[in-house]
Amino acid sequence: MLIDASDGDVLAARAPNRELPMASTTKLMTAYLARRDLGLDDRVAKAPYDPGPAESLMGLRDGERVSVHDLLYGLLLASGNDAAVTLAVASAGSEAAFVADMNRAARGLGLDDTSYENPIGFDGPGHFSTVADLADLAVEIREDPVLRRIVDTPKILLTEGARRRRVVNRNTLVRKVAFVNGVKTGFTEGAGYALVGSGTRQGVTVIAALIGAPSELARDTGTLALLRYGLSLYSRERVLERGERLGEVAIANREVTVPVIASEPVALTVRRDEDVEVARRGLPAEVEGPVAEGERLGAALVTVDGATAARVPLVAARSADAASLIERIDAALPGRRAGAWGLLALAVLAAALIVVVPAVWLLRRSRGRR
Repeated sequence: MLIDASDGDVLAARAPNRELPMASTTKLMTAYLARRDLGLDDRVAKAPYDPGPAESLMGLRDGERVSVHDLLYGLLLASGNDAAVTLAVASAGSEAAFVADMNRAARGLGLDDTSYENPIGFDGPGHFSTVADLADLAVEIREDPVLRRIVDTPKILLTEGARRRRVVNRNTLVRKVAFVNGVKTGFTEGAGYALVGSGTRQGVTVIAALIGAPSELARDTGTLALLRYGLSLYSRERVLERGERLGEVAIANREVTVPVIASEPVALTVRRDEDVEVARRGLPAEVEGPVAEGERLGAALVTVDGATAARVPLVAARSADAASLIERIDAALPGRRAGAWGLLALAVLAAALIVVVPAVWLLRRSRGRR
C-alpha cells in the first residue's frame, strides 16, 4: 500500500485489505499507547521477560529502571521485545490488559482489519493486520513529533539506564537514503519481512506498507521503489507570480480602468492528477475612486481539487483619481459626447450665476436704502 500522508489518498495498492501476520510492525501500536499513557521522563522498571533464541532485544537487565524516552528508542529502533513488554506493563499494569487496550485503540482509529494478541508481534491466529491499516497507523505515529523524530533516527546513544547503550535503527533505509524518515521493520516466519516506510520530499510525505517480502533486500528494494514512485507524482508549481495581472476595475464616471495584480506569489506542491484553479473573489467591476496604488480590491482564491490552498490579496497596480465634476456631469447627461454636454452645462451655469448674483445683490441694496 502507498498513500499520501496528508490526506490518505491511495497512490498504489495490491491486496490492501488482506489480513496477514504483521511481525514487529505491531510495535507501532505499542508506541502509540505508551505515548498516550506515559510521560517521556517516567522511569519504569524492566518487566519480567524470558526471551527465546535470536529475539531482538534492547538488552534490559533485571531490576533496571529506564526512562520511557529510552524505552521508545529501544522499541522502535532496536525493535526490542523486552522494551515492548516493559512499556506494556507500565502502561496498563499487565500485558493482557495492554493487549485489550491495543484492540480498543485499533477500533477507535478505524483499523477494522487489525487484531492484537501481544505487544511484540509474535504470530498467532488472532494477531494480524493489513497494509492499509498499517499505513493509516503510521500516519497517526508521524503526527506525534516525538515519535516522528524517533523513527527518523539512524542511531543514538542512550544514557539513562544502568549502562550506556548504542542503539542502531534496524530500518536500513533511514540510515542510507536521505529522504526516508521512518517508520518500522518486522520479521517472523509467518509474516516474512515487513516494513512500514515513509519518505518526504518538497514538503510531501508518502507512506508505504509492505508485508511478505522474502528477504531484507526485497523488503528494502520494494519499499524504496514505492516511496520513489509516490514522490515522483508530485512537482512544485508556481501558481501565481507577484504582480501577475488578474483583471481590472473601472473608475466610476471615468473612462479609466486600473489593473488588478496579485500582491504575493503562490507556489504549491501538487500531484499530477490534481486540478489547480485560481478564482477572483470580491473584486468589483467598478469603484468610486480615488484608488491608491497597492490598495486592496479583492482576493485570488487558489484551490487544489476544490480545496482551498491559498488566498492572496488583489491590489491596484497604480493610483487613479476620482471623477472630476465635469466627468460626473458628463456621465449624468445623455450621449456623453466626449464631455461636450458637461462643458455646455457648466457654461450655462456660469452665465446664470453672472446674471443672478449681481441682480440679487442690487435688490438687497435697494431694500436697504428704503
